[in-house]
Amino acid sequence: MPNQRRTFTTEFKKQMVQLYENGKTRAALVEEYGLTASALDRWIKQAQTTGSFSEKDNRSAEENELIALRKENQRLKMEVDILK
Repeated sequence: MPNQRRTFTTEFKKQMVQLYENGKTRAALVEEYGLTASALDRWIKQAQTTGSFSEKDNRSAEENELIALRKENQRLKMEVDILK
């Protein structure tokens, strides 16, 4: 039986980060709430850098440029295929 991907609300993520910042250990949060350490670490990092938990808000300029270039490349490939 495959594991179902769990989703967490922004409010829940904020609460977890707040608990961590108020002195609760990372290990205690992971165990008590059934989180993965990597997810909690990512939330903490996102809260400290941009204050947003949206992946779109946390991309670097290079990542945004790469995404735009990939979209343009795909569009150009489709145009070439149409012209063939």
